[in-house]
Amino acid sequence: MKRRDFLKTNAAVGLGVSTLSSTFAETTDKEFADKKVRLGFIGVGLRGTNHLENALYRDDVVIPAICDIDPERIKIAEDMITKKGMKKPESYSQGEFAYLKMLERNDLDAVIIATPWEWHTPMAVATMKAGKYAGVEVSAANTIEECWDLVNTSEATGMPCMILENVCYRRDVMAVLNMARQGMFGELIHCQCGYQHDLRGVKFEPNAEFGEKGIHEAHWRTAHSVYRNGDLYPTHGIGPIANYLNINRGNRFVSLVSTATKARGLHNYIIEKGGADHPNAKVEFKLGDVVSTLVTTFNGETILITHDTNLPRPYSLGFRVQGTKGLWQNDGNTIYIEGKSQPHKWEESAKYIKEYDHPLWKKYQDKAEGSGHGGMDFFVMHAFVEAAKRKLPTPLDAYDAAAWSVISHLSEQSISQGGTPQLFPDFTRGKWFLRKPVFAFGDEY
Repeated sequence: MKRRDFLKTNAAVGLGVSTLSSTFAETTDKEFADKKVRLGFIGVGLRGTNHLENALYRDDVVIPAICDIDPERIKIAEDMITKKGMKKPESYSQGEFAYLKMLERNDLDAVIIATPWEWHTPMAVATMKAGKYAGVEVSAANTIEECWDLVNTSEATGMPCMILENVCYRRDVMAVLNMARQGMFGELIHCQCGYQHDLRGVKFEPNAEFGEKGIHEAHWRTAHSVYRNGDLYPTHGIGPIANYLNINRGNRFVSLVSTATKARGLHNYIIEKGGADHPNAKVEFKLGDVVSTLVTTFNGETILITHDTNLPRPYSLGFRVQGTKGLWQNDGNTIYIEGKSQPHKWEESAKYIKEYDHPLWKKYQDKAEGSGHGGMDFFVMHAFVEAAKRKLPTPLDAYDAAAWSVISHLSEQSISQGGTPQLFPDFTRGKWFLRKPVFAFGDEY
């Protein structure tokens, strides 16, 4: 359907828009100065305790309960909490479904979920059904069915589900968002992003081991590389780009095509670390070393996403934001603005990043310092806690969680079908056309 026809057909859409599309209500800090959020944690492994540490920095959070199947991680989390002068939380660790018992409590307002990927959706769904805000780590879902579960449950219960995508709050990313909203790049045309991170040591920890013999993420994450071939981790890149392009809020993803290279990196790493006779040297990995995905949007932009975690390389999310007046590239920290830059020559982006520093960073930079991942972990926790405190929609919601996470499922489908285009579901059921952008608009809190 052409855009003008869509406009005519959907002129009346929006009368029944759910609470998920609400914008932030105007509130005062004074009104909520003494209010505390009762926060629970499902999963207190490495990432879970990162979140826990940031929660403990706040004086408006109490932690009545935590859950993890590993007693050692429970003990670490309990010690962190009591050392901050808080009451020892009640802990739940009796089996994989212990979290359901924790969710029966009536003294929890919100729950942070930081567990292996396959548990994200079931736990988020159960949290919302229990009447609690759900903050779920990335990716939020693995299948198209799980994406719909998140959306349908959030709509049915009225409870927000925030995807905890911290890169959306990275300082340079937010400065570029500020620039884009002020028209510095003109009309946006093309973007690039990805997850380009050498994870061989993470997938085989200790050396050349994974699964039952692995530790930390190697215990569960590496299996996805054995059985799946697609962009397994798209949200660090696509989250910020979705905010630039107002996805689910005046724009939407329409289709994608994915391709994958052969798989060699993980096998070679095992040989290097464990030798040719190591049992894991016989494992056949399905995940291609480099997965490329091209997304088209309703408003006519394209997005190239790269997943590259099995080969030696420096870390990069590969951001590129390009419009009719110029572009910014994260790799090399370069920028070109027509009429400002010397023709056909790159500039260093640092002065622009400083000049267009986002108001949220200006307001909270002191609190963000030392919070993890260059400060962006403060902002994702802050947004979640403040939304729960004020009983408002979260700035990133179930529609975002579904639209960003479904890229994994669709890319797997495209690759398995020889690069066949895949259509994105409209998780908003048409509401995207009238929903307004809310993410990081000035000084919400």
